[in-house]
Amino acid sequence: MKFDKDGNVTTFEKKKMELYHELSLQARDLRFQHLTSITARNNNIIIRMEALKAVVTPNSLLVLDFRGLGLERWLVLELAPQLNGDHGALATHSLPFEFRALEAILQHRVNTLQARLNEVHPVILDILESLVDPKLLSADRSKLHILLQNSKNLSELETDIKVFKDSLLKILDEEEMIEELCVTKWTDPRVFEESSLGIDHAEEMELLLENYFMQAEELGNTTRELKGLIDDSESVIFINLDSHRNVMMRLNLQLTMGTFSLSLFGLMGVAFGMNLESTFEEDPKVFWLVTGFMFLGSGLIWRRLLSFLGRHLEPTVPPQIPTVWKRNQINSKGGEVKSGLR
Repeated sequence: MKFDKDGNVTTFEKKKMELYHELSLQARDLRFQHLTSITARNNNIIIRMEALKAVVTPNSLLVLDFRGLGLERWLVLELAPQLNGDHGALATHSLPFEFRALEAILQHRVNTLQARLNEVHPVILDILESLVDPKLLSADRSKLHILLQNSKNLSELETDIKVFKDSLLKILDEEEMIEELCVTKWTDPRVFEESSLGIDHAEEMELLLENYFMQAEELGNTTRELKGLIDDSESVIFINLDSHRNVMMRLNLQLTMGTFSLSLFGLMGVAFGMNLESTFEEDPKVFWLVTGFMFLGSGLIWRRLLSFLGRHLEPTVPPQIPTVWKRNQINSKGGEVKSGLR
Protein backbone atom coordinates (compact mmCIF):
# COMPACT_ATOMS: atom_id res chain seq x y z
CA MET A 1 0.00 0.00 0.00
CA LYS A 2 1.33 3.42 -0.96
CA PHE A 3 0.60 6.75 0.74
CA ASP A 4 1.89 9.90 -0.94
CA LYS A 5 2.23 13.35 0.56
CA ASP A 6 -0.80 14.60 -1.39
CA GLY A 7 -3.08 12.23 0.56
CA ASN A 8 -3.57 9.65 -2.19
CA VAL A 9 -3.71 5.98 -1.20
CA THR A 10 -3.08 3.20 -3.70
CA THR A 11 -2.67 -0.55 -3.43
CA PHE A 12 -0.18 -2.21 -5.73
CA GLU A 13 1.62 -5.47 -6.33
CA LYS A 14 5.15 -5.46 -7.69
CA LYS A 15 7.95 -7.91 -8.07
CA LYS A 16 10.85 -7.50 -5.70
CA MET A 17 13.31 -6.64 -8.46
CA GLU A 18 11.03 -3.87 -9.73
CA LEU A 19 10.71 -2.47 -6.22
CA TYR A 20 14.47 -2.57 -5.71
CA HIS A 21 15.02 -0.71 -8.96
CA GLU A 22 12.33 1.89 -8.21
CA LEU A 23 13.72 2.65 -4.76
CA SER A 24 17.38 2.35 -5.81
CA LEU A 25 17.95 -0.26 -3.11
CA GLN A 26 19.80 -3.54 -2.92
CA ALA A 27 18.13 -6.85 -2.12
CA ARG A 28 19.85 -6.98 1.27
CA ASP A 29 18.26 -3.67 2.25
CA LEU A 30 14.73 -5.12 2.31
CA ARG A 31 15.45 -8.43 3.97
CA PHE A 32 14.32 -7.02 7.36
CA GLN A 33 16.62 -9.21 9.40
CA HIS A 34 15.78 -7.45 12.69
CA LEU A 35 12.31 -7.34 14.24
CA THR A 36 12.74 -3.68 15.16
CA SER A 37 14.97 -1.39 13.13
CA ILE A 38 15.14 2.06 11.53
CA THR A 39 17.82 2.57 8.88
CA ALA A 40 18.49 5.02 6.04
CA ARG A 41 19.57 3.82 2.59
CA ASN A 42 19.94 5.98 -0.54
CA ASN A 43 17.56 8.71 0.68
CA ASN A 44 15.04 6.13 1.89
CA ILE A 45 14.08 5.20 5.45
CA ILE A 46 13.61 1.46 5.92
CA ILE A 47 11.49 0.64 8.97
CA ARG A 48 10.41 -2.55 10.64
CA MET A 49 8.30 -2.63 13.79
CA GLU A 50 7.48 -6.31 14.36
CA ALA A 51 4.92 -7.17 11.65
CA LEU A 52 4.95 -3.69 10.13
CA LYS A 53 7.43 -3.27 7.25
CA ALA A 54 7.63 0.11 5.55
CA VAL A 55 9.82 2.25 3.35
CA VAL A 56 9.66 6.05 3.63
CA THR A 57 10.73 8.10 0.62
CA PRO A 58 10.76 11.91 0.34
CA ASN A 59 7.34 11.77 -1.33
CA SER A 60 5.60 8.59 -0.18
CA LEU A 61 5.24 5.84 2.40
CA LEU A 62 5.23 2.23 1.22
CA VAL A 63 3.78 -0.40 3.57
CA LEU A 64 4.93 -3.86 2.48
CA ASP A 65 3.32 -7.26 3.05
CA PHE A 66 0.50 -5.87 5.19
CA ARG A 67 -2.22 -8.37 4.28
CA GLY A 68 -3.24 -10.84 6.95
CA LEU A 69 -1.47 -8.96 9.74
CA GLY A 70 -4.46 -7.02 11.07
CA LEU A 71 -3.09 -3.68 9.91
CA GLU A 72 -5.82 -2.78 7.42
CA ARG A 73 -7.97 -0.88 9.94
CA TRP A 74 -5.01 1.15 11.21
CA LEU A 75 -3.79 1.90 7.68
CA VAL A 76 -7.15 3.29 6.54
CA LEU A 77 -8.55 4.93 9.68
CA GLU A 78 -5.44 6.26 11.43
CA LEU A 79 -2.39 6.31 9.21
CA ALA A 80 -3.93 8.18 6.29
CA PRO A 81 -5.27 11.09 8.45
CA GLN A 82 -1.92 11.39 10.25
CA LEU A 83 -0.02 11.62 6.99
CA ASN A 84 -2.43 14.32 5.84
CA GLY A 85 -1.66 16.34 8.97
CA ASP A 86 -5.18 15.98 10.47
CA HIS A 87 -3.80 15.03 13.89
CA GLY A 88 -0.56 14.04 15.53
CA ALA A 89 1.49 14.23 18.67
CA LEU A 90 3.80 16.84 17.17
CA ALA A 91 3.12 19.74 14.85
CA THR A 92 4.94 18.24 11.88
CA HIS A 93 2.74 19.67 9.13
CA SER A 94 5.38 22.33 8.42
CA LEU A 95 8.15 19.72 8.17
CA PRO A 96 8.89 17.37 5.26
CA PHE A 97 6.81 14.29 4.61
CA GLU A 98 9.18 11.79 6.25
CA PHE A 99 8.58 13.41 9.63
CA ARG A 100 4.84 12.70 9.49
CA ALA A 101 5.41 9.18 8.20
CA LEU A 102 8.01 8.32 10.83
CA GLU A 103 5.90 9.85 13.60
CA ALA A 104 2.83 7.86 12.54
CA ILE A 105 4.74 4.57 12.60
CA LEU A 106 6.40 5.28 15.94
CA GLN A 107 3.07 6.32 17.45
CA HIS A 108 1.49 3.09 16.22
CA ARG A 109 4.28 1.08 17.85
CA VAL A 110 3.96 2.90 21.18
CA ASN A 111 0.17 2.49 21.14
CA THR A 112 0.58 -1.24 20.48
CA LEU A 113 2.94 -1.64 23.43
CA GLN A 114 0.62 0.46 25.63
CA ALA A 115 -2.37 -1.68 24.67
CA ARG A 116 -0.48 -4.86 25.62
CA LEU A 117 0.41 -3.33 28.98
CA ASN A 118 -3.17 -2.22 29.62
CA GLU A 119 -4.29 -5.79 28.95
CA VAL A 120 -2.11 -7.51 31.55
CA HIS A 121 -1.83 -4.74 34.14
CA PRO A 122 -5.32 -4.89 35.76
CA VAL A 123 -5.41 -8.70 35.61
CA ILE A 124 -2.14 -9.00 37.52
CA LEU A 125 -3.22 -6.44 40.13
CA ASP A 126 -6.54 -8.20 40.76
CA ILE A 127 -4.86 -11.59 41.17
CA LEU A 128 -2.20 -10.22 43.51
CA GLU A 129 -4.84 -8.47 45.61
CA SER A 130 -6.65 -11.76 46.16
CA LEU A 131 -3.49 -13.81 46.79
CA VAL A 132 -2.05 -11.58 49.53
CA ASP A 133 -5.15 -11.86 51.70
CA PRO A 134 -3.82 -12.58 55.26
CA LYS A 135 -6.77 -14.92 55.90
CA LEU A 136 -5.83 -17.10 52.96
CA LEU A 137 -4.84 -20.57 54.13
CA SER A 138 -3.78 -21.86 50.71
CA ALA A 139 -3.07 -20.39 47.27
CA ASP A 140 -5.62 -20.87 44.49
CA ARG A 141 -3.87 -22.87 41.78
CA SER A 142 -6.08 -21.49 39.02
CA LYS A 143 -5.13 -17.92 39.96
CA LEU A 144 -1.47 -18.87 40.17
CA HIS A 145 -1.70 -20.31 36.65
CA ILE A 146 -3.24 -17.09 35.34
CA LEU A 147 -0.57 -15.07 37.14
CA LEU A 148 2.16 -17.23 35.57
CA GLN A 149 0.78 -16.68 32.07
CA ASN A 150 0.48 -12.92 32.54
CA SER A 151 3.95 -12.74 34.06
CA LYS A 152 5.31 -14.43 30.96
CA ASN A 153 3.45 -11.94 28.76
CA LEU A 154 4.83 -9.11 30.88
CA SER A 155 8.39 -10.37 30.43
CA GLU A 156 7.90 -10.57 26.66
CA LEU A 157 6.50 -7.03 26.68
CA GLU A 158 9.48 -5.77 28.67
CA THR A 159 11.81 -7.32 26.09
CA ASP A 160 9.93 -5.72 23.18
CA ILE A 161 10.03 -2.31 24.88
CA LYS A 162 13.77 -2.67 25.45
CA VAL A 163 14.38 -3.57 21.80
CA PHE A 164 12.31 -0.58 20.68
CA LYS A 165 14.23 1.75 23.00
CA ASP A 166 17.58 0.36 21.86
CA SER A 167 16.69 0.95 18.20
CA LEU A 168 15.89 4.61 18.94
CA LEU A 169 18.89 5.07 21.22
CA LYS A 170 21.19 3.72 18.54
CA ILE A 171 20.07 6.52 16.23
CA LEU A 172 20.13 9.22 18.92
CA ASP A 173 23.74 8.38 19.73
CA GLU A 174 24.86 8.99 16.13
CA GLU A 175 24.40 12.46 14.66
CA GLU A 176 25.16 11.17 11.17
CA MET A 177 22.28 8.70 11.36
CA ILE A 178 19.90 11.48 12.40
CA GLU A 179 21.08 13.55 9.41
CA GLU A 180 20.50 10.59 7.08
CA LEU A 181 16.90 10.28 8.25
CA CYS A 182 16.20 13.81 6.94
CA VAL A 183 15.92 12.48 3.38
CA THR A 184 14.09 15.48 1.92
CA LYS A 185 16.93 17.76 2.95
CA TRP A 186 19.30 15.95 0.58
CA THR A 187 16.91 15.56 -2.36
CA ASP A 188 15.20 18.97 -2.48
CA PRO A 189 17.54 22.00 -2.88
CA ARG A 190 14.92 24.34 -1.42
CA VAL A 191 14.70 22.32 1.77
CA PHE A 192 18.48 22.30 2.02
CA GLU A 193 18.54 26.08 1.69
CA GLU A 194 15.87 26.46 4.40
CA SER A 195 17.93 24.21 6.64
CA SER A 196 20.98 26.38 6.04
CA LEU A 197 18.95 29.50 6.90
CA GLY A 198 17.99 28.29 10.36
CA ILE A 199 15.45 25.42 10.16
CA ASP A 200 17.50 22.59 11.62
CA HIS A 201 15.78 19.40 10.40
CA ALA A 202 18.28 17.20 12.23
CA GLU A 203 17.34 18.84 15.52
CA GLU A 204 13.64 18.37 14.78
CA MET A 205 14.26 14.72 13.94
CA GLU A 206 16.17 14.27 17.18
CA LEU A 207 13.30 15.80 19.16
CA LEU A 208 10.85 13.50 17.41
CA LEU A 209 12.86 10.39 18.28
CA GLU A 210 13.48 11.55 21.85
CA ASN A 211 9.75 12.05 22.37
CA TYR A 212 8.96 8.43 21.58
CA PHE A 213 12.04 7.20 23.40
CA MET A 214 10.72 8.86 26.58
CA GLN A 215 7.30 7.31 26.06
CA ALA A 216 8.92 3.89 25.70
CA GLU A 217 11.00 4.62 28.81
CA GLU A 218 7.81 5.28 30.80
CA LEU A 219 6.31 2.00 29.58
CA GLY A 220 9.51 0.20 30.55
CA ASN A 221 9.43 1.72 34.03
CA THR A 222 5.83 0.61 34.48
CA THR A 223 6.63 -2.97 33.46
CA ARG A 224 9.60 -3.09 35.84
CA GLU A 225 7.48 -1.75 38.70
CA LEU A 226 4.82 -4.35 37.98
CA LYS A 227 7.41 -7.15 37.92
CA GLY A 228 8.81 -5.87 41.21
CA LEU A 229 5.29 -5.88 42.64
CA ILE A 230 4.89 -9.51 41.59
CA ASP A 231 8.15 -10.45 43.31
CA ASP A 232 7.20 -8.59 46.50
CA SER A 233 3.74 -10.12 46.53
CA GLU A 234 5.26 -13.57 46.04
CA SER A 235 7.33 -13.05 49.20
CA VAL A 236 4.25 -11.86 51.09
CA ILE A 237 2.29 -14.92 49.95
CA PHE A 238 5.02 -17.27 51.16
CA ILE A 239 5.27 -15.46 54.50
CA ASN A 240 1.50 -15.62 54.92
CA LEU A 241 1.38 -19.35 54.16
CA ASP A 242 4.38 -20.03 56.43
CA SER A 243 2.63 -18.18 59.24
CA HIS A 244 -0.48 -20.34 58.94
CA ARG A 245 1.69 -23.45 58.63
CA ASN A 246 3.55 -22.53 61.84
CA VAL A 247 0.25 -22.04 63.68
CA MET A 248 -0.95 -25.48 62.60
CA MET A 249 2.35 -27.08 63.59
CA ARG A 250 2.21 -25.40 66.98
CA LEU A 251 -1.35 -26.59 67.55
CA ASN A 252 -0.39 -30.11 66.52
CA LEU A 253 2.53 -30.05 68.97
CA GLN A 254 0.27 -28.90 71.82
CA LEU A 255 -2.22 -31.66 71.11
CA THR A 256 0.60 -34.19 70.99
CA MET A 257 1.87 -33.05 74.38
CA GLY A 258 -1.65 -33.23 75.79
CA THR A 259 -2.05 -36.78 74.50
CA PHE A 260 1.32 -37.75 75.98
CA SER A 261 0.39 -36.32 79.38
CA LEU A 262 -2.96 -38.10 79.44
CA SER A 263 -1.41 -41.40 78.33
CA LEU A 264 1.31 -41.15 80.98
CA PHE A 265 -1.14 -41.04 83.89
CA GLY A 266 -3.50 -43.38 82.07
CA LEU A 267 -1.07 -46.16 83.02
CA MET A 268 -2.68 -46.10 86.44
CA GLY A 269 -5.96 -47.15 84.90
CA VAL A 270 -4.16 -49.89 83.04
CA ALA A 271 -2.70 -51.15 86.28
CA PHE A 272 -6.08 -51.22 88.01
CA GLY A 273 -7.60 -52.92 85.00
CA MET A 274 -5.42 -56.00 85.39
CA ASN A 275 -7.93 -57.48 87.92
CA LEU A 276 -5.26 -57.63 90.62
CA GLU A 277 -6.73 -58.00 94.07
CA SER A 278 -5.96 -55.20 96.51
CA THR A 279 -7.71 -53.37 99.30
CA PHE A 280 -8.54 -50.41 97.04
CA GLU A 281 -11.41 -52.19 95.24
CA GLU A 282 -13.44 -52.41 98.41
CA ASP A 283 -13.52 -48.65 99.00
CA PRO A 284 -16.13 -46.90 96.71
CA LYS A 285 -14.33 -43.54 96.98
CA VAL A 286 -11.03 -44.78 95.62
CA PHE A 287 -12.27 -44.81 91.98
CA TRP A 288 -13.03 -41.10 92.04
CA LEU A 289 -9.82 -40.37 93.90
CA VAL A 290 -7.64 -42.20 91.39
CA THR A 291 -9.51 -40.70 88.42
CA GLY A 292 -9.12 -37.17 89.77
CA PHE A 293 -5.43 -37.78 90.47
CA MET A 294 -4.97 -38.98 86.88
CA PHE A 295 -6.58 -35.89 85.35
CA LEU A 296 -4.79 -33.55 87.75
CA GLY A 297 -1.40 -35.10 87.03
CA SER A 298 -2.03 -35.05 83.28
CA GLY A 299 -2.99 -31.38 83.44
CA LEU A 300 0.12 -30.48 85.43
CA ILE A 301 2.42 -32.35 83.06
CA TRP A 302 0.74 -30.70 80.03
CA ARG A 303 1.13 -27.21 81.54
CA ARG A 304 4.78 -27.99 82.29
CA LEU A 305 5.39 -29.01 78.69
CA LEU A 306 3.64 -25.87 77.41
CA SER A 307 5.84 -23.75 79.64
CA PHE A 308 8.92 -25.50 78.23
CA LEU A 309 7.62 -24.86 74.67
CA GLY A 310 7.06 -21.17 75.42
CA ARG A 311 10.62 -20.72 76.65
CA HIS A 312 12.25 -22.33 73.62
CA LEU A 313 9.91 -21.25 70.82
CA GLU A 314 8.90 -17.64 70.30
CA PRO A 315 5.24 -17.17 69.43
CA THR A 316 4.57 -16.67 65.76
CA VAL A 317 3.63 -13.09 64.88
CA PRO A 318 1.52 -12.81 61.72
CA PRO A 319 3.30 -10.74 59.05
CA GLN A 320 2.05 -7.34 58.08
CA ILE A 321 0.13 -7.97 54.90
CA PRO A 322 -0.84 -5.11 52.60
CA THR A 323 -4.61 -5.27 52.37
CA VAL A 324 -5.42 -2.07 50.55
CA TRP A 325 -4.19 -1.50 47.04
CA LYS A 326 -3.56 1.92 45.61
CA ARG A 327 -3.32 2.09 41.87
CA ASN A 328 -1.29 4.90 40.36
CA GLN A 329 -2.59 6.64 37.29
CA ILE A 330 -1.08 5.61 33.94
CA ASN A 331 -1.77 7.99 31.11
CA SER A 332 -2.50 6.14 27.92
CA LYS A 333 -4.45 6.67 24.76
CA GLY A 334 -6.79 3.77 25.47
CA GLY A 335 -7.58 4.57 29.10
CA GLU A 336 -6.16 4.71 32.62
CA VAL A 337 -4.77 1.90 34.73
CA LYS A 338 -3.73 1.98 38.40
CA SER A 339 -0.88 0.25 40.14
CA GLY A 340 1.00 0.11 43.42
CA LEU A 341 0.50 -0.74 47.09
CA ARG A 342 -0.64 1.30 50.04
